[in-house]
Amino acid sequence: MDANGFERLLVQLRTFTPRAEIVLEEVPAPQKLATFAFAFSVDVSNGKLGSEEDELASGRFVLLHEPGGQESWEGEFRCVTFVRADVDSAMAQDPLLPEFGWGWFLSALESAECTIAAPSGTVTQISSASFGKLSPRHDESEIEIRASWTPIISDPSEILDHISGWCTLIAEVAGLEEIAPGVSTILPARAR
Repeated sequence: MDANGFERLLVQLRTFTPRAEIVLEEVPAPQKLATFAFAFSVDVSNGKLGSEEDELASGRFVLLHEPGGQESWEGEFRCVTFVRADVDSAMAQDPLLPEFGWGWFLSALESAECTIAAPSGTVTQISSASFGKLSPRHDESEIEIRASWTPIISDPSEILDHISGWCTLIAEVAGLEEIAPGVSTILPARAR
């Protein structure tokens, strides 16, 4: 794919619309990892307006394209992601949380009917306790998923399936309820 083909793909990526609680914003992509790159940042909120709105998760999705591919990628495209979300203290103490996080990543892509190669990544549990003047704060726990994979596609527009799968991952990590197929969410006034 040449520069014109990548630009046509970007037009499609920029029109991708996730569920209402997920807000995507195009951000500068890393420039030295591949000939072509594109990136979204993501914020997930509980959808409430005003002071009751809480950020549930955040992250980033990067699409890299190297014409002719890179050997370690096993293809011409590479998807790279970082997802972070707060978790409750009981979940944070579960020693299997990293395995669950990796399972969420794989099943999210599978649910979007994505075929992948060369998946790699880390899942990190983070817990912090506050002391001294910070002691009124509640203890905090987070999960971070960093992953990359090669999308196996026959047409570049199939990258949209991978972004859809990634949005499923971030919704899962954020604890959003699953939306039944064929049901639409209503956008809050601020997102319209």
